[in-house]
Amino acid sequence: MGFVEILKAIFLGIVEGVTEWLPISSTGHMILVDDFIKLNMSDPFIEMFLYVVQLGAILAVVYIYWHKLVPFSFKDKKIMIRKNTVILWSKIAVACIPGILAYLLLDSLFDTYFMNSIVVAAMLILYGILFIVIENYNKKRKPEIVKLSELSYKRALQIGAFQALSIVPGTSRSGVTILGGMILGTSRTVAAEFTFFMAVPVMFGISLLKLIKFGFAFTLWEVVILLVGMISAFITSILAIKFLMTYIKKHDFKIFGWYRIVLGVIVLFYFFITGN
Repeated sequence: MGFVEILKAIFLGIVEGVTEWLPISSTGHMILVDDFIKLNMSDPFIEMFLYVVQLGAILAVVYIYWHKLVPFSFKDKKIMIRKNTVILWSKIAVACIPGILAYLLLDSLFDTYFMNSIVVAAMLILYGILFIVIENYNKKRKPEIVKLSELSYKRALQIGAFQALSIVPGTSRSGVTILGGMILGTSRTVAAEFTFFMAVPVMFGISLLKLIKFGFAFTLWEVVILLVGMISAFITSILAIKFLMTYIKKHDFKIFGWYRIVLGVIVLFYFFITGN
């Protein structure tokens, strides 16, 4: 029993690590996975686990982009402040405002009324189509912003407004943010990296809120399951992020658009057949 639960936690961590960063919707995958693989744990723990396992994914971003995200350096036994990194974090903070407001004001509403297979499938298909349309449109123009340092506070806030749309289940936080960045004239690389960086405070904050709600009242076994899931998500996220950043240097996002459309159809078909 215990070994099986560990395998489930590893698998759920892998799903989180892959789908959190690729623009294919972690929610769309999780509702399918959850129907087949259910942790033999309490419902409050499972609800908390599915959010807090994201901490492993967050740490992967910090690990890969440590040199870009840490605003301090040490030279001759002195602490130096990296001005460009501080400016980057201030832009990230501005970009996170719409998402934080949307989560605080609308999260319970959307969880209650929109967390269902029809909405998830519709968002998978809709944003899949948009990825294809936007990529075709972008063939006719060159990106205006090709470096993170060129991203203005106004553009950061606008990208953050797109991130707020991810409160709708099935949208994909990374997907809608990358899409928004491209619409606003950023290169794929800048859009993807800024999306990763915005995820750090947003996902950490959501995970912390879920931990507080759970009450930190963990049994030893619950700690083991949570850590296994987080470690699995951490390792998988490193691979997923490196794959995506290498892939988009030579390819566009259309393949992810088609994947989303196919997954959306599968979600609709599956829940129509099962009657859920």
